[in-house]
Amino acid sequence: MLQKLLACSVISFGALCTSGCNDLNTQPPSAMAHGAPGQPPTWAYSGKTGIGTSYEQYLDGQYSNAAATGDVSKVWFSIAQGIVTETMFGLIHEAQIKDMELVIQGADFVHYESQDTTTKIDYLYKDAAGRPLSLAYKITNTDPQGRYRIEKHVFTDPNRNSLWQRVIFTAFEDGLSAYMVTNPHVANTGTNDSAWTQGGTAFARDGDNVIAIVGPEGSNPSVGFVGTSDLATDLADSSQDWHYNSTGDALGNVSISHALPVGSKNPQTWDFVLAYGNTTEQAQSVANASLTQGYADTLAHYNGTGDAIGWEDYLAGLAPLSELSASATDGGKLAYASAMVLKAQEDKTHAGALIASLSNPWGDVVPATESSTGYKAVWPRDFYQVAMAFLAMGDTETPLVAFRYLEKVQASSNTPGYSGAPGWFLQKTHVDGTLEWYAVQLDQTAMPIMLGWQLWQKGILSNADATQWYEKMLRPAADFLADGGQVNLGWNDTHITPPYTQQERWEEQEGYSPSTTAAIIAGLVTAAEFATQTGDSERAARYLARADQYRQQLDQQTFTNKGTLAGDGRYYLRISQNEDPNDQGGLTPRNGQGALNEIEIVDPGFLELVRYGVHAANHPEVVASLEEVDSDALPDYLRVRYEFPEKSNTYVGWRRYGGDGYGERITDGRGYQAEGENHPAQRGRVWPFLTGERAHYELARQKVRGELDVAQLKSRYVASMEYFANEGLMLPEQVWDGVGSNEAYGYELGEGTNSATPLAWTHAEYIKLLRSLADEAVWDYYPPVGERYQPAD
Repeated sequence: MLQKLLACSVISFGALCTSGCNDLNTQPPSAMAHGAPGQPPTWAYSGKTGIGTSYEQYLDGQYSNAAATGDVSKVWFSIAQGIVTETMFGLIHEAQIKDMELVIQGADFVHYESQDTTTKIDYLYKDAAGRPLSLAYKITNTDPQGRYRIEKHVFTDPNRNSLWQRVIFTAFEDGLSAYMVTNPHVANTGTNDSAWTQGGTAFARDGDNVIAIVGPEGSNPSVGFVGTSDLATDLADSSQDWHYNSTGDALGNVSISHALPVGSKNPQTWDFVLAYGNTTEQAQSVANASLTQGYADTLAHYNGTGDAIGWEDYLAGLAPLSELSASATDGGKLAYASAMVLKAQEDKTHAGALIASLSNPWGDVVPATESSTGYKAVWPRDFYQVAMAFLAMGDTETPLVAFRYLEKVQASSNTPGYSGAPGWFLQKTHVDGTLEWYAVQLDQTAMPIMLGWQLWQKGILSNADATQWYEKMLRPAADFLADGGQVNLGWNDTHITPPYTQQERWEEQEGYSPSTTAAIIAGLVTAAEFATQTGDSERAARYLARADQYRQQLDQQTFTNKGTLAGDGRYYLRISQNEDPNDQGGLTPRNGQGALNEIEIVDPGFLELVRYGVHAANHPEVVASLEEVDSDALPDYLRVRYEFPEKSNTYVGWRRYGGDGYGERITDGRGYQAEGENHPAQRGRVWPFLTGERAHYELARQKVRGELDVAQLKSRYVASMEYFANEGLMLPEQVWDGVGSNEAYGYELGEGTNSATPLAWTHAEYIKLLRSLADEAVWDYYPPVGERYQPAD
């Protein structure tokens, strides 16, 4: 078969290969690919419709080959636009490929799966109610003109560092050719790769990171440089007539193609395994072992069927999950998917390291010339949301491991290059603790204390544990919230005086923020409980005194009574950079937007005051602020709330704040920083987790009024969040709100954009909302905070 594949004549678009094969008149198989380094690389589309990795159990709070699940697989994958996109190996942020897709050639067309087919995605393993039981996917890509159909099954090998992709190809006419094309980005860049073939295996390397790609027998791999000697360039003038088995000593953006033997119109099955290692021999050995185990046994282990421990076992251990499904409007499909998505976004070398998203926002316009984590990194704020969701769905082990991990990302004398007051938590780090962003965000310092308190109150931390963690991690954090101090790290040389924060939760502005202050107060009040438990009465009193002071000053620092927006002029600002919220001060220009007038910029962040217990739901300033944040009379530039009519229901969502520029351009629809810099036409869109935050507030408000209506909350807010999920049940960071041009991406109203999908925070908020409705009580509420302050309301 191999000789036949190398001998078929070149096919022009005007003629058919009557045998329906990929047989080629090639250069000698020893030929070297030309055109190094190829086109500049980018990352893949970020609107993922699926992510996956194997479920692994802990052993003594760590991932270990000695655990009951066996050898730990450190491979993750994502799916977007009907194809496998970034796969990670090693640490969770270390991408190894950009994408992998089929190219189909006929007499007068060349189709790329991601661009030219109609795609559907589903789960391979579901229960009788249609709820997913593992992160194994079935993708079906169909030619709009009915000439072929592609079905793909995607999952990882739970005991090896490899990815399975089974392709079932059906040709409905003769003369089709098929190729599998992979664009390696080894070691998390696309610029320093080499590629070669050896026997029937294709390899790509960057340093000591190696990928082996094994296709079906006779698939005849070839390598080249993207845009100069790859398959796409070759097919542009006829059909494949180049065949290279090495890119030589030159490094660049490489491509690997497998020519597949298309035969009769009966379905054909082609198995591909991507295996990872530190040497060629290791990667080949992993691929061989996965293929020897076979598709069926590997998938069964991944799923957890029979004696194997896999995803079904994880779900079975979440006792509240069926109750949460009853709070949903989709029968629990999104709840089951969310549970697995959240668990999948944890690193397996550094147990407990919970990332924000397995994606790189607007990856298709982001250069892959340097290593980048994107959202595959640790933010303590997102981290807190996810840990609280684990607790809500009955996983007590992961949040405890995660809580212990947080010590790794706390500023101290052990932090490389740091001098100053200890205790605050680093803005953004790699999962191994490597520093990336350095700003001080005080909510991110409060939330680890709040998480610790939750674990303690639920009996997951014993009193002795509480004392230990208070002394070594939570007390320094609380001291920083109470007193602030000098900070010197990298570019950041400043003095922090709480509750004035260097950045609020959107990481863009300094000043007094209602949402940040809500977390600071909750952090200090819960820290006082730790202090009292350990006999540290002096600190307990100081923490409470500071919390009282911050609450007393809150409204005078952040609530305007001279507002210029539609309404009565009384509302919380998103943030104020001084203690006068009426002075119409300017905010720092961000995301391509000019200086914003702080009095015009509202956001729903003040609702966190109610969630944590700082204010009651009927607090006058809270109620007054709803009018502006919900106003549809504001111009789109400043407007926050949007509705999404769909059939018999109308769904609802909110932008982060008026004047937000973190999104696509309204002029041409192009992605954020499309040319590598900000643009004044950028517009941030609706964020679905804000729908969950509003639902939590409405639950609290209905209870205060004595008119709780869970069914109404479900139909209004739960249904809205489910509406924002895509076909693969992934919840996005942002959704298209219908404002401005949409020509670049063609989103439908309410569809997730190319920002970051799935966003862990959104899935976490959905799970917490289901739990809150099941309990008829806000899950993130802190009774000591409410008991201290709400009588005053």
